[in-house]
Amino acid sequence: MGTIKLDGNTLSTTEINLVSLGEKVEVASNAWNNVDASRKVVERILSSGETVYGINTGFGALVSEVIPKDDLATLQVNLIRSHACGIGERMSIQDTRAMMCVRANSLVKGNSGVNRDIIEQIVTFLNEDIIPVVPRIGSLGASGDLAPLSHMALALIGEGEVWGPDGPIETSKLLKEKGLIGVELTAKDGLSLINGTSQMCSFLTKADILLGNLLPMADLIACVSLEARECSIKPMDERVHNARPHVGQSLVAKRISSIMRKSQILIAHADCDKVQDAYSFRCIPQVHGAVLESFYKLTSTIGIEINSATDNPLIFPNPANPGPDEVISQGNFHGEVLALCADNMSHALFELGSISERRIDQMVDPARSGLPPFLAKNSGLESGMMIVHYVAAAALSEMSGRANPRSAFSTPTSGGQEDHVSMGATACWNLVETCNHLSEVLACELLIACEALEYRVAEPANHVNGLYKMVRKICKPLEGDRSTSHEIEGIALNLRDGGWLARIEAEYGRLPR
Repeated sequence: MGTIKLDGNTLSTTEINLVSLGEKVEVASNAWNNVDASRKVVERILSSGETVYGINTGFGALVSEVIPKDDLATLQVNLIRSHACGIGERMSIQDTRAMMCVRANSLVKGNSGVNRDIIEQIVTFLNEDIIPVVPRIGSLGASGDLAPLSHMALALIGEGEVWGPDGPIETSKLLKEKGLIGVELTAKDGLSLINGTSQMCSFLTKADILLGNLLPMADLIACVSLEARECSIKPMDERVHNARPHVGQSLVAKRISSIMRKSQILIAHADCDKVQDAYSFRCIPQVHGAVLESFYKLTSTIGIEINSATDNPLIFPNPANPGPDEVISQGNFHGEVLALCADNMSHALFELGSISERRIDQMVDPARSGLPPFLAKNSGLESGMMIVHYVAAAALSEMSGRANPRSAFSTPTSGGQEDHVSMGATACWNLVETCNHLSEVLACELLIACEALEYRVAEPANHVNGLYKMVRKICKPLEGDRSTSHEIEGIALNLRDGGWLARIEAEYGRLPR
């Protein structure tokens, strides 16, 4: 794609993902006018002696403390140092790059009042691959992602740690090697760097990309199971879904009908005497479709958020009438909309994992499948796919715990000034982990469905056959019991990274979107 241009209005999750992988960035030339205009408002306030929160006052519960002009730079540096107290595992380099990209894009929107130098420092760090070491835990999802972003800001001013070739190293050391220096903070710069929803957006962007790969694959994997169990696709009839026209439900039914169109298994099984399939097959559109609609909401929400100004106070320059109305203390830093969206998506994904696990049970149970018990070659002596089902159930249990809303808990902080928080960072990270577990459940279903296909004589549909061949490059049909841990993990990775989806669509046709 080339360099990603940041203008505060048009950034996409796809572009953020590219930046997370190493793509370079630059500020769109037309964005600097807005940045400069909002900075002039800050400078006017400083020269006039007005008292404005975030510019020449303390923070949080210390809002009533007026700071002398000579101490404003020190105030900003102290803010960064004191707030850089995160704990836990370190954010990945990719997630941190995404967080930095989102923060820069928010600042170039022109409502933050920062110096150009601040934005240029983030851009330089990204382009020179100078990536701060950021502990994941510390944000409450309100007042922005204060602790994580403070670790980012600490590196920008030449302190703290960044990632070296062999792990964390002192920022000052790497900057010296590259002939760079830390940026100097002036009034409001530090607060604008850390007072935003950028960590939440980083995690939610990651989930958005993962689900863009996983959800179409979930429908295709369901089709592999449909073939393996010789199920009917009459429930996908367009008339059925026109009678209950939910967008997600209709699309999933259309997608399955498209995939299964040339299935020889389906044709061979057309005149069987089975009246109805189990819900886990018959109701795929109704369940997968509902999950898809939650994904649409997530995509819309993150698309708005990554192009929003989320610090406090915000500045709205009005050269024709300069004054107090140009600066507004407000709550755009509050991550409730992200937290609720992430929690809802985590719950929805649990339902998708649950119906996947039920299809697994249908395939390994000989009483319902008509196939050998657990698909073993020598049942009794061998266990076949018995414990693959257990693994899917265990991963589903992990998802069940993560289906509980993180946003349901709030705790007052900052002396009661910040008395309701979203826990959005926790919710968004929880969603990322849920996505990973979903890929594992789907991998188990796919592995078992491919093994069940070994007992079918007719050929499956083209898309299904393509996916079957890809699976077989990782794991061969059972000839006897063997460990399948690496195979499950390999399938899950391919489901997450989108490679299989892209190759199948390139060869057999794009799935309806």
